[in-house]
Amino acid sequence: MKILVTLLISVTSFLNIAAQSKKITVTVANVTSNKGNMKFALHNKETFLVRTPIQAKEAIIEGGKSTVVFKNIPEGEYAVICYHDKNSNGKMDFEVNGMPMEDYGASNNVMTFGPPNYEDAKFKVIDKNVSLDIRL
Repeated sequence: MKILVTLLISVTSFLNIAAQSKKITVTVANVTSNKGNMKFALHNKETFLVRTPIQAKEAIIEGGKSTVVFKNIPEGEYAVICYHDKNSNGKMDFEVNGMPMEDYGASNNVMTFGPPNYEDAKFKVIDKNVSLDIRL
């Protein structure tokens, strides 16, 4: 009997954790060419532009479109940034004056001069999966 109760508690705990984990699907549909690849980074406030992202993904570009799925995301507040790595060198390239040479974007599509801002890009994952469309 104890084994059965322990097994039921374990299964219930696993199902609760699985139910709390969500997916974030991110699509960029306005990539200017299929050359290179798209780089995506999922951040929270603490990691945004200063630390290693919570998850990082790379995706191919087909027909000017690229999509990734971040899986096993607990409820919380996040932001996504991405860029078109046209030359596939694994980094965002800049002009000598600091202007980006490669297109980039962020969740919520609020883009001003300068790097993306967490407060503009943040969104919440609460009770369902999230789908985002980012424009470069």
